[in-house]
Formats: sequence, structure tokens, C-alpha cells
Amino acid sequence: MLVSEFTTETVAAPERFALWEEIACRSHLRNVLRSEMRDDFRARMRLLALGEAQISALALPHLDVVRTPRLIRSYDPEVYQVQYVISGTGRLTHADGVRAYGPGHLVLADSSRPLDVTIRASPDTWSSVVATVPRALLPLPERLVRPLIGVPIPGGTGLEAVLGRWITDLHRRAHEFTSRDVPTLASVTTDLLTSVIGRCLDAERAVPPETRNSTLRMEIRTFVERNLADTRLTPQAVADAHHISLRLLQQLFARDGTSPAAWIRHRRLERCRADLTDPRLADCSIQTIAARRGLAAPAHFSRLFRAAYGMTPSDYRYASVRTGLPGRA
Repeated sequence: MLVSEFTTETVAAPERFALWEEIACRSHLRNVLRSEMRDDFRARMRLLALGEAQISALALPHLDVVRTPRLIRSYDPEVYQVQYVISGTGRLTHADGVRAYGPGHLVLADSSRPLDVTIRASPDTWSSVVATVPRALLPLPERLVRPLIGVPIPGGTGLEAVLGRWITDLHRRAHEFTSRDVPTLASVTTDLLTSVIGRCLDAERAVPPETRNSTLRMEIRTFVERNLADTRLTPQAVADAHHISLRLLQQLFARDGTSPAAWIRHRRLERCRADLTDPRLADCSIQTIAARRGLAAPAHFSRLFRAAYGMTPSDYRYASVRTGLPGRA
């Protein structure tokens, strides 16, 4: 089973903190845990198993997490954990001072190094998503990564934003995946984390070319998804936005058996197909739906849609209403 979910509300209030300590020790690391809410510790956890890697989402109130040298000596799985903060605040205590972080930050931890962090969030909403990856899977020397441990990284732009959105989306779509997806999901997660670390440390030369290319493909696809409504979104515009040649862009997509133009067209059509089955858009005309996804010429859109799905947009919309035909995105 890829997905596991836990909540402390399955037991009485006085027993909830002890249950959380047990769950956290099994699913993550053995740490010293303290909380102002230990008399009624309401918390939830969702785990997505990706082979040697793992994605976990947490919803909890106040929690102090301390990983001591003694605990490290007793057991160390030698993993990196990168936390993407969705809500709430945190504070990391180091020998050189205290660092605060909040929503949108990425925070990297190493199971082999002491940790002292305070989290203040809400048990009523997911506050953070954590990706756990074995150190051995990252093709970066530990000495290069060390300066970034415990340093909050703004995750609002660039690759950092791509990594944050990626692991958040893995959490949100956890129940959609099967065991066949695991190798790809784990590989993309590791490649993104490697590239973010390399860029933050200005150590991109240490990142293998295949890892850089995999990360670049993910960054480009994210860019395309966010700009489908722009009629000026062409392969050349995508290449220019990422400061690469059109030839390199074509080579990156050729590895997946497609081309930049075909991928843009495919994603626009898939978004339109999902919109046509969305009850919230029932009053929206087909022309408006197509224009929202960058396909402004009605006749051209109708031809493309029919070639891709075997029926006109209006017939597809009617069939979805009559039979409950699901859309995709």
C-alpha cells in the first residue's frame, strides 16, 4: 500500500501525544518531542511510500523536535529531509543563532546532524510536506550539502518553487498513484532536490548532466502549465524564457517521444477537456473555455479536439453530462 494515513483522534485526549511519538518514530526519525498541547495533541499524518524515498504531510499544533547526538549514534538511516512549509511558522536553533521560517520556505535537514526546531501550526490544516530521500541517492558530496542544512530557503521562485509545488502535488494526489509510478516519482523528486541544492550552493557543476536535464524538463513543463492561456506561448518563447536554444528544447522533449509544440497543444486540449466536464463551467461557452487555454480560433480548436478525442467539443460536453464521462487535466 503506497498511502498510509494516521490521526491521533482515534484515541482519548490524554493518550494522543504518546501515540504521535510512536507514529513519528516509526515513520520518520527517533527524536525528542515536546508540546504545549501534549494533554490533547490533535495531529494528522499522510505518508506516500516511494520505495526508498517518502513523502509525508503533517497537520499539527505546537511541537518541539530535537535530534540529539545520542539519538544519532543509536540509529541513523542517513537520509535528507526537505520540508516545504504550507502554513504556520517555525524556528531553527543552531550554535550560530536562531533562524525563523514560514509559509513558502524549504528547510533541509540531515539525519546525521543534530536538529532543534520549534513548529507552531494548526491541526486543522496541512502545515507542511516533507520529502525524505536517502543521502546515497543524491549525486552530491556531503561536504557540499552541509552549509545548506538548517538554512530556510525561499521557495517562491525558480527551481525552489518547482520543488515545493512538486512535493505538495504528490501529497494532494497521493491516492492516484500506483506502484508502477513509484520509480518515476522517486527519480523526479531526487533530481529536483539535487538541482535545488546545487543551485543554492552555486555548485551546479557537481550535478550530473542527466539530473540537470531531468530538472530542466520539469521546470519547463511547469512553466508551460502556468502559461497555457498565453497565445504567444510557442516553443521559441519557452526556450527564450529558460535561456536555452530551441534545439536543446526539442532534444529535451524528444527524450519523452514528443516535441515542444505537440506537448503545448496536448496540454491545452487536456485542460479544455477537463473544463468541458466541470459542472462549475456549465454556463461557460466552448469558445470561452478554449480561449482560456490559448486556443482562440474556434474552428481550429474544434478540428484539433476532434482529431484528438474522436468527437467535437460540443458532443464531448453533451456526452459527459449524459453519461458522467470524466475529464482529465
